[in-house]
Amino acid sequence: MGLTSETTVYVMAALAAVCVGLLVWSWPRFARQGLWQVFGRLLAIGTTQVVMIAAFACWLNSSYQFFGSWGELFGRVETAPVGVTQAGDDGGTGTVNGVAVKGALVQPAGDEQLSRVSGLPTGPAAVNGRVESVKVIGRRTGVVDPAFVYLPPQYFQKAYQRQRFPVIVALSGYPGSIFNLAQHLRVSQTAGELQKSGQMQPTIMVMIRPTIAPPRDTECVNVPGGPQTETFLARDLPDALKSAYRVGHDASAWGVMGYSSGGSCALQLTMRDPHVYTTAAALSPDYRVKDDPTTGSLFGSGPDRTERMNGHDLMWRLKHLPAPQVSVLVAESKHGERGYPQTQAFIRAVKAPMRVASILPEHGSHNFPTWVQEMAPALKWMNQQLTFPQDVVPRHLKRGPVVADPPKPGPDPLRADGPEPTPTARTRR
Repeated sequence: MGLTSETTVYVMAALAAVCVGLLVWSWPRFARQGLWQVFGRLLAIGTTQVVMIAAFACWLNSSYQFFGSWGELFGRVETAPVGVTQAGDDGGTGTVNGVAVKGALVQPAGDEQLSRVSGLPTGPAAVNGRVESVKVIGRRTGVVDPAFVYLPPQYFQKAYQRQRFPVIVALSGYPGSIFNLAQHLRVSQTAGELQKSGQMQPTIMVMIRPTIAPPRDTECVNVPGGPQTETFLARDLPDALKSAYRVGHDASAWGVMGYSSGGSCALQLTMRDPHVYTTAAALSPDYRVKDDPTTGSLFGSGPDRTERMNGHDLMWRLKHLPAPQVSVLVAESKHGERGYPQTQAFIRAVKAPMRVASILPEHGSHNFPTWVQEMAPALKWMNQQLTFPQDVVPRHLKRGPVVADPPKPGPDPLRADGPEPTPTARTRR
């Protein structure tokens, strides 16, 4: 009887009901005066409360998958590696949300959260790399979102001073935070170790939260009349990073990954915006966006509501729209996570030119120990998909982050400021 099975929930609920019934039935016997009667009352009440709390905890764990097995509940966590299976412009000068923008869409931020993260690189940046705490300013959306940016050692070395680098954007789940990405998922630490050992090419890692309008969960959707999360992540964020760092300008150098709802966002962004992100790694994702108490109405009302909902249903897209030329990886545990059947259905539905790979461990849960276990193989797989940029920056630019006077924007597939095509013309609304 598994910890997350419905049988366990029903058994615990029945046991709680029995305890309540026994308490009511036996209470008159404990109503007499005397030490043993007092002790009996306390024992009966305590036992009933413990069983009721345990039943509620089992239901909560079954719903949210905090622990996938009895072993995990008691601290026996599997740490062995898992495997991957291959299947088939600057805004000028102005103010945005009260933040002064003087040619810089990426600005320094406080290091309070960063100082609490363990295992970050120290010493010379040209030897160990560096993690920066910044705020990203959305030129179109007006969003100001905190981020951590990991820059590999090569970014600061003279031999690479004109070289652009590939980028992986890491998204937290909901409600999530960039601290979770850095401390619990260990994004920059894992990437740094892989790059140092030669298992991953030098890559810039950007850790950011998709919750741009807390406490609302927007699921990376452009909400009609509300937060424009997709525009921020698919247009504002790439533009801001290009204005401040030496990153590739072609979509082949851009990937996005995430866990839980962040993984769902990674898939959504890559399939809906393949001109921006060509590679995604999704750890425990969902494949359809729907309204719930944390999201409110994501798709508005009126005749276009169904069309907007279908646009964020990845299974619907695979069935009714041309598959984008992208590569995605999905990770889900066979036992301990409830999304395994949906993940298998998604893998089967993918068709050329889209490619899919998977990480399918036997046991795991919807939690950080499982995602940390999947992190290294996911990054190594993404490394194989991303192209190291061949273009270089002009000689007059500095080696470090550019916070003012960025190069004049030229033809750039990431910057599409013209009218949006119709849904049938491409995979974006």
